[in-house]
Amino acid sequence: MNNTARLPVITGSVPAWAAPRRVAARAGAIAAAIGAAAITGCSASPAPAPGPTATPTITVTVPASPAAATAAPGMAATPATAPAPATATPGSPVPVLGRPAGAFAQGVGFGQTEPAKIFNGGDPTGLVTQIAWKSWGGPQAIGSGTSEYVGPGQSVATGTPQPVTVVAFHLGNCHGTLMYRAVEWYFPQHGQAFDPSHYQNICAGTYVPSQ
Repeated sequence: MNNTARLPVITGSVPAWAAPRRVAARAGAIAAAIGAAAITGCSASPAPAPGPTATPTITVTVPASPAAATAAPGMAATPATAPAPATATPGSPVPVLGRPAGAFAQGVGFGQTEPAKIFNGGDPTGLVTQIAWKSWGGPQAIGSGTSEYVGPGQSVATGTPQPVTVVAFHLGNCHGTLMYRAVEWYFPQHGQAFDPSHYQNICAGTYVPSQ
């Protein structure tokens, strides 16, 4: 009886007892790869859903006037030229206060517009100063000033300066000039009032009624 132990013959193929281990190892590697892919896929953020498409807004600019030109593409619009202001129509001529003529030829303020001083060339009662006019150019022009007041029984030398109201009236043409052809003044604080029948005719240079 031969007691020599038989040794397994080694060949190029895998031993039968080693094959199951290799298959198991490969299966484990595949399972690990699948698991890693699954983890990676779960951790990744999902791609954002596409938002709604914005609708472009078209703004239409209406020209301020028919003369406004429409700008060509890529060019700036040229503003329309503003209309020239209308030329003002000259107003009516402004009247003057009478004229220096006749008894008032040496007077002051006649032939002027809104004179601040009137003097008919006579005594101090014929002088009015510091006149402020109202409604000049109307049918009557009213002025407030200062003149010499001489009361009943007084002489001119004893008169005193007091407030006086001046009225220029009879607006019309005199020798081709628009003027107030009459003027008079009075002292309301002494009970006097305007009397259109008593005045100085500063067109003809006379008193009405005549003196």
